[in-house]
Amino acid sequence: MIFERSFEKRQKPLMKLLLDCTHVYNHPHVNSGIQRVVRNIISRLDQNRDIACALPVILKNNKIYEVKKLIPDTDGSNRFRARMISVREQYGMYYPRIIEHRPFQSSPNMRRAVFVPFKLGDMFLHIIVQAASRFCEKREIGKRIVELTVTSGDTLVLLDSSWQPDALEQLEALKPRGIKMVSVIYDLIPLTHPQFCDEGLRVSFTRWFEWVSRTASGFIAISKTIRDQIENHLCSRVPDVRTNNQPWFDFFHLGCELDLSPKSGVVRPKVKKPFRDSRSVYLMIGTIEPRKNHAFLLDAFEMLWQKDQRLTLYFAGKVGWKCDALIKRIKTHNQYNRRLFMFNDLSDTELEYCYQQARCLVLPACVEGFGLPLVEAMQRGLPAMASDIPVFHEIGGDFIAYFDLEKPEALAALVREYEATGRFPAVKQLKDWSGLTWDDSAKQFLTRIVNHLG
Repeated sequence: MIFERSFEKRQKPLMKLLLDCTHVYNHPHVNSGIQRVVRNIISRLDQNRDIACALPVILKNNKIYEVKKLIPDTDGSNRFRARMISVREQYGMYYPRIIEHRPFQSSPNMRRAVFVPFKLGDMFLHIIVQAASRFCEKREIGKRIVELTVTSGDTLVLLDSSWQPDALEQLEALKPRGIKMVSVIYDLIPLTHPQFCDEGLRVSFTRWFEWVSRTASGFIAISKTIRDQIENHLCSRVPDVRTNNQPWFDFFHLGCELDLSPKSGVVRPKVKKPFRDSRSVYLMIGTIEPRKNHAFLLDAFEMLWQKDQRLTLYFAGKVGWKCDALIKRIKTHNQYNRRLFMFNDLSDTELEYCYQQARCLVLPACVEGFGLPLVEAMQRGLPAMASDIPVFHEIGGDFIAYFDLEKPEALAALVREYEATGRFPAVKQLKDWSGLTWDDSAKQFLTRIVNHLG
């Protein structure tokens, strides 16, 4: 599809928007989809001063701080804090993984027996993280962040993942100040597809959404598909929401540049090797978790490998949750490190290399909010095959080749056709597609918010 590139000029006085980036500020080492959106929108605020006075902020100790530098200096104290935050996050995934196993599923007592020492360990790590954070904060306040005075006319835009367990208390403390709130919604997966999420995320997101549904004056999603879901879900779940709050609903689309990809970056030899050994590398990018549907893609390629050993399947994404069985299946597969590869720590430079070298991107996701790898790949001329779900049609239109998620053989047939004919099996040619840059995305985002608030 052709994305909008026209943005209405406003003549009214500029309003003050406070864009929350708390989680990215505290977790600068994380580089998934939401973090990429936050960084790219924040980095383009200065060039959009004619639209709004927009400031990046964080919430801390029931106060609002303006962020002067989103990514910290890589000194020893900040590296230690980032490392301990990462360790605690990884540790937090162990309990959900442990209780997935059969003995714990059938015995509440066994789950409780494991939970108690797990919780004690988490508390210990929390104390270390808090101590490291306090040490760094003393050096950062006044330099990296500055306390901000806010008024009742200001609007807080929840751009970051504000459903984190410790964020709601901070948000609740702002309500008496009369600050308006606008919520950015990336998806509703914890509500609509809880089977794909761990229990902690489901609980915290549900609690947050119930709060924000009665508090926010507006909602802006990252796709029209999600905007419609929000409006329908919210109005059915909270019947009086229109009577009491009368919120507005809108959306914007995401850009396609890889912001952490320096031209001088290094690509490791092991990342290059699959592309040297095969001309037909099919690339999948995304966190390894159930809804991304890696197992479906592996099923399809097992069918293909029965007759064609030239094809290569390349998984790129960090290890997520509820994926132990899949990781074991990949690492014990007879094609692992031959025609099946998995990399969990690619840099943006290496990701750029993969986009440039692959034959095709494949996204078999069961549900998505946008599908950022689609626009990143297509903007680079890399064709994409994707699951037949509404949001992918919105983003890619007739330029993508779609397959039925009930039939891995349908995907296998698309790959065979592409390999046999050399013509990509989409209705339209990729050369005619165009998407937004992050400059366009940031401008669209700010303009649509201001138009509703004005």
